[in-house]
Amino acid sequence: MEIVRRQSDPERWIRTIFSAKAAQRGGVVRRSAAWIEREVGRARFEHEVRARGFHLIECGGQLVVICNGGGIRVIC
Repeated sequence: MEIVRRQSDPERWIRTIFSAKAAQRGGVVRRSAAWIEREVGRARFEHEVRARGFHLIECGGQLVVICNGGGIRVIC
């Protein structure tokens, strides 16, 4: 079993992700699910996304945050 070690301070990591230009402009932030689990934990990350009123989707091992509280319509 692989031991998961955090590489940075979780609070700082969260601030860095959500202060990115894309997040500030209502864009998209994408990160590896494994990296998120290692750095802050998935539950914590989901909490932070919800607290900001953003949307989170998962595809192919990537977590994609839509940094906009507006409605979402899946086209295909």
